[in-house]
Amino acid sequence: MEEEKNDSNKYITEEEYGYMKKKWIYKTVAMIIIVAVLVGVLTGSITYYVTYGKTLGNLKNSTSNVKSSDENETTKAMDVIDDISNALVAFAQYIDQNYIGDINKNKIIDETIRGFVEGIGDEYSQYMTAEEWTEYQADALGNYVGVGIYMSQDDDGNIVVVSTIKGTPAEEAGIESEDIITAVDGESMIGKTTAEVSSKVKGEEGTQVTLTIYRNGEYIDFTMTRASVKVYHVDSKMLEDNIGYISLLTFDEGCAEEFEQEMDKLIEQGTTKIIFDLRYNTGGLVNEALQILDLFLDKNQVTLITKDANGNEKVNKAENSKKYDVELVILVNEYSASASEIVTGALKDHGVAKVIGTVTYGKGVIQEIIPLNDGGVLKLTTSEYYTPNNVKINKIGITPDYEIEISKEDSENKIDTQLEKAKEILKGE
Repeated sequence: MEEEKNDSNKYITEEEYGYMKKKWIYKTVAMIIIVAVLVGVLTGSITYYVTYGKTLGNLKNSTSNVKSSDENETTKAMDVIDDISNALVAFAQYIDQNYIGDINKNKIIDETIRGFVEGIGDEYSQYMTAEEWTEYQADALGNYVGVGIYMSQDDDGNIVVVSTIKGTPAEEAGIESEDIITAVDGESMIGKTTAEVSSKVKGEEGTQVTLTIYRNGEYIDFTMTRASVKVYHVDSKMLEDNIGYISLLTFDEGCAEEFEQEMDKLIEQGTTKIIFDLRYNTGGLVNEALQILDLFLDKNQVTLITKDANGNEKVNKAENSKKYDVELVILVNEYSASASEIVTGALKDHGVAKVIGTVTYGKGVIQEIIPLNDGGVLKLTTSEYYTPNNVKINKIGITPDYEIEISKEDSENKIDTQLEKAKEILKGE
């Protein structure tokens, strides 16, 4: 929603984990030194040193788990870091003494940490200030001021509209899935990240924003009035032949409870056949996905396998007996990612659901949120996940049982061939 999706929870490949395991230790120590130097030289403030130094010092303590075989490499790395820190002292002193303008010391600290994390090269790891973290949490709760757009970045770097939220300014203005956002209020968004575009689209309630959209070879301006957006995660209805339809927009906080309530309504109406639509659902909170899986799987059935940077494996299992015993078909497309792939992969592996659509996005990594003392956070990719059958998802995606792509002609004529195939299967045709 004016939100980073493929947020689409951003990654390192499996092959990089061994490398990152050692290098992160060294980089953590480097970050402690860099921040301490900048704070000490540019501000001379003990308060800032304590705030950031203690926070990052906690991370430094994790290096005590380094295996003895890595000690020589650690010593060599520390020698290099000493050289870097000495250079930074001189660099910071020169700026402090010679720069003619005002220096925003808080910004220097924030951007130093941000740049360090970006240097990892992982699109899903990021540093957020306290203000950015507060905004991020508001989005996760489904409350913010904007126009009601979910967006993602495609392989070419374009910012693409994944979907609009029902009843929002974006939907009412006519913005559509797969529109490309090229400018906001006349400012080019080419080369910008989803976070940067999102910050431009959001704003104060009642103010206007103009999005320039590229669609079918032409540029179109849409001017909308920002409004408070409340996300309703689930939509459900009864279709012909007593088939229940339920769609999930995103795996934000509280969506599992909302999903269960809507499922109960469909079951009360007498359906035993469900179409579960996860198209354009680009993910969210893993715990919400696991709660939904609990509704369809037997107790102790495997829901998710995760592997961290040190090779440690964790097997997640259903905690309760399944609540729903129904015929289930899942709809996915190339935008179905992360938590959507967790749910789809588990239900497919256990034979609980047939999957229809196109190969999913392939976001098979999980980020950990590490709180910092000043209210900011480090969001770091710390593990990769696999389906219950130990099938890799990251950079690969899930292949549907029935691969069906909606043609341009069908799309223009509002013919949903994927949905029609789901109905056909549930009718036994």
